[in-house]
Amino acid sequence: MVRTFDESDDLHEARFEQVNLSGARIQRSDVSGLVIRGSNAEDIEIDDPWLLEQAGTRLIVNGVNVTPYVDAELDRRFPGRAQRHADTPEALRAAWAALETSWAAVYDRAAAMPAGSVDISVADEWSFACTLRHLVLATDMWLGKAVLEKEQPFHPLGLMNLGSADEVQKSIFSSETPSYGDVLAARADRVAMVRDFLAAVTVEELAANHRNPHNPDHLETTLSCLHTIIGEEWEHQRYAVRDLDAIES
Repeated sequence: MVRTFDESDDLHEARFEQVNLSGARIQRSDVSGLVIRGSNAEDIEIDDPWLLEQAGTRLIVNGVNVTPYVDAELDRRFPGRAQRHADTPEALRAAWAALETSWAAVYDRAAAMPAGSVDISVADEWSFACTLRHLVLATDMWLGKAVLEKEQPFHPLGLMNLGSADEVQKSIFSSETPSYGDVLAARADRVAMVRDFLAAVTVEELAANHRNPHNPDHLETTLSCLHTIIGEEWEHQRYAVRDLDAIES
């Protein structure tokens, strides 16, 4: 019997001693400060998209902070990722071009896979098509709404982060699932929107303040909004490649 813990269970500062947690899965939870000692951690997998972006965050394995090694390895695997903190108009244009080149290879890979692969959910995560829809939403949120202040910034195929793949299906697909072709068209439109914006952006515009789209009382610069979009792009490309690997294997 599998026991499930959810938000109604407070395990804050709980202690587990000589407990069998093999095969356990923790999703969308706060495990900051978690300590594992004198335990078998064979084949343990950690996926933390914020690990490398928050100053001072460390992942200690046998006394070694491995975050710099993880960061360097991801830069090696994803050429162009190291440019994600670009802070001038010229550097941002180069960073976005690198992203487009990297994504093009992933699109080609997905296109070469068996029909329906782009709609497969791996381990209750989003499918490839759903990932692209979420990136449409991210662009609309941080460029269309926050920076450009459009009255209606959101594409109808954009996908909010609602939770598991099943929850997305129940909450979003009230009608027929959009075709992959429609998803690609929406995605291409939003990629072009960022490219066109960067083509003319100035240093002064990068420093301009805007309301955070999730918290209007908090101000964000144009540059910080662009960094959010670029960060989302690289993290979700990593997820997509990870899951395409799983589907192929």
